[in-house]
Amino acid sequence: MITVDELTNYLHLHIPLSAAMGVTALQASSSEVRLNALFEPNINHQATVFGGSASAVAILAAWSLMHVRLREAGLNCELVIQRNSMEYLLPFDKDFEAVCTYVDEEAWLRFLKLYERRGRARLVVQARLFCEGDLVGELEGAFVALKRG
Repeated sequence: MITVDELTNYLHLHIPLSAAMGVTALQASSSEVRLNALFEPNINHQATVFGGSASAVAILAAWSLMHVRLREAGLNCELVIQRNSMEYLLPFDKDFEAVCTYVDEEAWLRFLKLYERRGRARLVVQARLFCEGDLVGELEGAFVALKRG
């Protein structure tokens, strides 16, 4: 099990942009990761959140969920994003949250079997962005786990 402090520290150490963006973990479990991001370091010229920042925080949430699940499965592997698509639903101008919830256990088991057999596997996950309770963006990302060495 990973704590929110451990996840925040991991992200800040290994993905320094997360610290610059004011990202902190609010929840870290194998079923859900919730990250908070500060508005001020992510502001754009329109005084709203920069689209690249919104996308980056959503990717961080999705990547973090995969990281937590892989760690809990005892797998020490490289985890990279292969592709993603982001939909921006509303502009927003406050601190915001990225939430990635995982519910498809059958897909996870197929992913693990493929990883064990081939040394690499891909899984698609979704993350949602919220600002003051409003859904403001959605991300779909494909992540690949690769055996080290």
